Amino acid sequence: MHSTPHTPAGHRGSRRTSRPTRRRLAGAAAAITAVVGLSTLTSPGAQAADNPYERGPAPTQSSIEALRGPYSVSETSVSSLGVTGFGGGTIYYPTSTSDGTFGAVAIAPGFTAYQSSMAWLGPRLASQGFVVFTIDTNTTVDQPASRGEQLLAALDYLTQRSTVRTRVDSSRLGVMGHSMGGGGTLEAAKDRPSLQAAIPLTPWNTDKTWPEVSTPTLIVGADGDTIAPVSSHAEPFYSSLPSSTDRAYLELNSATHFSPNSSNTTIAKYSISWLKRFIDNDTRYEQFLCPLPSSSLTIEEYRGNCPHTS
Repeated sequence: MHSTPHTPAGHRGSRRTSRPTRRRLAGAAAAITAVVGLSTLTSPGAQAADNPYERGPAPTQSSIEALRGPYSVSETSVSSLGVTGFGGGTIYYPTSTSDGTFGAVAIAPGFTAYQSSMAWLGPRLASQGFVVFTIDTNTTVDQPASRGEQLLAALDYLTQRSTVRTRVDSSRLGVMGHSMGGGGTLEAAKDRPSLQAAIPLTPWNTDKTWPEVSTPTLIVGADGDTIAPVSSHAEPFYSSLPSSTDRAYLELNSATHFSPNSSNTTIAKYSISWLKRFIDNDTRYEQFLCPLPSSSLTIEEYRGNCPHTS
């Protein structure tokens, strides 16, 4: 006969749970309670986790006007001999890799100009959390359509072949340019709708209408521009953009066609805000774009719509 196992009094029908096991169970229960409590406390403010592209601290008026942002910047030169489709250039990028990949923007110069004319924007934008590629064109007299193609070729090089390609998120790209490079910016946005942002600076183009552009576009004109007068360039360009497109027109006060060629706080602060909002999907920067900025000592006028929410 098999003997019936002896069950100690007070524990009939169940096995005794050892003290170590009880301690482990109690610890697990406490940990679960803590996690549940923590998630309950943090979920209302978990917006940062909702946007994996957010980079850098919360912005302020002074941070977007500063000569440098929170990131240290490195740069590398790209020889024209090692690329096809454009004339080489300089890549500026955040030195740190701890925040992951960054959005990127390619910048084209104007007629007869070189990348040096746009060099001030390189470290200024990169220090805010972007990879920035200021480029030379194949020839200094290339027309806007060609400059648009070259901006796209530069972005392809940046994301596919450059030494910093692993730092770039190829799905978050933008274009900028001055004068004919600004006209080329519109051409690039028309040809590649997947671009996240476009910023033509005192743009020039013989094509005056851009109903094909769906990329969020900030056009910067200058009230004293006699080479690409806003009445025949920047203003009709802006007016022809579809109303369904996120768009804005910023006209600089007491400025000339060449104002984008040197350090300009107004251009920088609204370019940073535009790129952050649309390349990084960072709604923390909407405060600088909506309500629309008012006329001031540096702004002749500002038109546009508040950014559409997705």
